[in-house]
Amino acid sequence: MAGYAWISLTTDYGLSDGFAASCHGVIARIAPAVRVIDITHAVAPGDVPRAASVLAQTAPHLPPAVHVAVAGPGTLRPIGLRTPGGVLIGPDNGVLPWAAEALGGVETAVTLAEVDWFLPSVSGTLPGRDVYSPVAARIAAGAALTDAGPEIPLADVARLPDPVVATGDGWLEAEVTTIDRFGNVQLAAPASAIGTLEGRLIVGGVHAVRGITISDAPRGGLVVYVDSAGRVAVAVNGGRAAVVLSVVPGDLLRVARV
Repeated sequence: MAGYAWISLTTDYGLSDGFAASCHGVIARIAPAVRVIDITHAVAPGDVPRAASVLAQTAPHLPPAVHVAVAGPGTLRPIGLRTPGGVLIGPDNGVLPWAAEALGGVETAVTLAEVDWFLPSVSGTLPGRDVYSPVAARIAAGAALTDAGPEIPLADVARLPDPVVATGDGWLEAEVTTIDRFGNVQLAAPASAIGTLEGRLIVGGVHAVRGITISDAPRGGLVVYVDSAGRVAVAVNGGRAAVVLSVVPGDLLRVARV
C-alpha cells in the first residue's frame, strides 16, 4: 500500500506545553509504524514566514514524508498539497508553498474537509492536534490526499509575498528572511547574487569581509558568506550579526564593495 514512513512537524507550539507531544500522540495512535521528525517547535508565535523558510530549507534533506506545518491562527482553511517529494499539510496562510516548490512543485491541492479523518472533537485553537496530525497520519498510512477533501485551484492557495532581492554593479540589497539561534542573518538572496562581491565590504554601514566560513572574519568582525541553505548570510565571528546590524526579519540589508 502506498504511503510514507515519515511525518515531519514544524510548529510555533514550543516545548513548555504539551501541544507538540499531543501531535506525536495522535499520529502514534493512528499510524504507530510511522516515524516523526521534529523540524522545530520553536518558531515564534504566529511567525508564518519563519516557519515557511525553515520548512522549505529543511524538507528537501528529509526522506519522502508528510510534512505538517502550523503557525498562525487556528481558524484558517486547512489544506493539503501533493508534490513529487512529499505531501504538505497545514493552514492556507502561505506556510506551505515555499516548501512545495522546494519539493518539486504542487501537483494537487485540496481543502481538508473529510471530518471523519479529524479527531472526534475539534477545538478552535489546536488544529495541529485535531486536524493536521490525524490527516497526516492517514495519508502516511496509505490514504490518498484526494480522499481528504475536494481539489482546489492552485491559484487559490495563499502565498507569502516574494522577498525583495535586488542587485547591481558591486552591490546587492535583500530582505532578511531568518535569524538563527546564533544571531546569523540570512538574506533572501541566493548564492549567485553575491556575484563579484569580494574582499572588503560594507554591510548595513558596517565593515565586513567576504568569506567561506565565519572564522574568515577577525574576532568580532562581520563576514558575508553563503550558508548551508545556499543563501547569502552575514555573521559575526564570536558575536551576533543581528545585534550588530540591528535587523529583524523583513528588514532590507545592503551589501556593497568598499
